[in-house]
Amino acid sequence: MNAINYNEIYKEFQLGKVVIAGPCAVESQEQVNRLAQKLSKLGIKFFRAGAFKPRTSPRTFQGMGTDGLKLIKKAATDNGLFVVSEIMDSIELENCYDMIDIIQVGSRSMAAYGFLKRVGKATAKDGKPVLLKRGFNATLQELIYASEYIMNEGNQNILLCLRGIRTFEQIDSEMRFTPDLASILELKDKTGLPVIFDPSHSSGDSKYVEQLAKAALFLGANGLLVEVHDEPEKALSDGKQAILPDVLNEIIKFSHNI
Repeated sequence: MNAINYNEIYKEFQLGKVVIAGPCAVESQEQVNRLAQKLSKLGIKFFRAGAFKPRTSPRTFQGMGTDGLKLIKKAATDNGLFVVSEIMDSIELENCYDMIDIIQVGSRSMAAYGFLKRVGKATAKDGKPVLLKRGFNATLQELIYASEYIMNEGNQNILLCLRGIRTFEQIDSEMRFTPDLASILELKDKTGLPVIFDPSHSSGDSKYVEQLAKAALFLGANGLLVEVHDEPEKALSDGKQAILPDVLNEIIKFSHNI
């Protein structure tokens, strides 16, 4: 089996508008197999699914852990997809490294600077891309500093991900967070790094995802991170914000026409 050229993968994000899609969390082998197959038919190459789920409430589904990541990897491999998934600590980084093609550092881990250094050092050897999510209370400069913790350890292949921020609007807004769309322009201007937008977490509601995704692409986002489920009403995590594959197809068609 040929080694994956992660620099070439990163170049796809630099040059195009890449859609990363999949369920919030892996729930079973059948579920991820089914979704991976459907997404592959839509032309998706990057399959996102969570095995480790840091949730605000400890009473909610926390993911299937390493066993879940094995299921994600099998579904992705069987359908010719790359795996995008979050890890939260150094043990997961070591044990799960070979099962993930793009390592996601979540919003809550953005300020874990020691962890960012370890991610940077681990990925420096092969240039594996790191998708770094903005903390929902973080400034843009704090996000940039966080990316530099990784880059200073030898890996320049960073994807900056905007996923909505907490503002006074959350007092009475229907949206889970305030979509930080304008930050796409500023981050691209300040850093030159690819900027990914997450319309799912930004809104927290599937009815807003398609238009937010299109707005992000129009503003120049290098890609999207979208939660997709074919049975969102049965999802164990964040079903409210998951769109159906047919809606994703409309977003993909839009990305090809701008």
